Amino acid sequence: MLLKKVKNTIEFLKTKKVSSDRKQTLQSLINYIQSKVNENNNINLNFICTHNSRRSHLSQVWAQAVAYYFKIKNVHCYSGGTEATTLFPMIVQTLEQSGFKINKLSECESKNPIYSIKYTQEEHPIIGFSKTFDNLFNPQKKFAAVMTCSQASTNCPFISGAEKRISIEYNDPKEFDNLSLQKEKYQELSIQIAIEMFYVFSQIKTI
Repeated sequence: MLLKKVKNTIEFLKTKKVSSDRKQTLQSLINYIQSKVNENNNINLNFICTHNSRRSHLSQVWAQAVAYYFKIKNVHCYSGGTEATTLFPMIVQTLEQSGFKINKLSECESKNPIYSIKYTQEEHPIIGFSKTFDNLFNPQKKFAAVMTCSQASTNCPFISGAEKRISIEYNDPKEFDNLSLQKEKYQELSIQIAIEMFYVFSQIKTI
């Protein structure tokens, strides 16, 4: 069962619309997921952005939670970057605002802490930390590389093991860091991604 506030947030997404242009952008991701459902195969999605600090984590977490909401089985969501940095603290706060229960698993001197991100009572939590897209924590074959920023698309001309490369780019909220609108803009991006992941998985037909 989804955590109550996470479920309430997802229920809120039902009222939101996705533009025609974004629907076209998201169709490749829908097609990939549907093909895996049709074959009863695992659905491995690796969301990739340059630093694996903001957009890729939001995409990973929302995709996993919404897939669970729609009861799409065998969905495994990951994230990575062209370089490893850190999961930006405002992303943690933003996800907590939507009801996710987050605990820092590594403390003290680590510049790249590891987080447990819970969206249900019974499922294993998502493990969140910054890493390169080819880190051994991520799938090495039979996955879709879902590019969430233009820099990653440009800097990653080839991703080993990926069955499909899909671009669903989002604007970088980093430009609002240390400004009065920071919290608001991060929340806007999180909800935008949540709405689009809701749309994607709402289109999947199960047998």
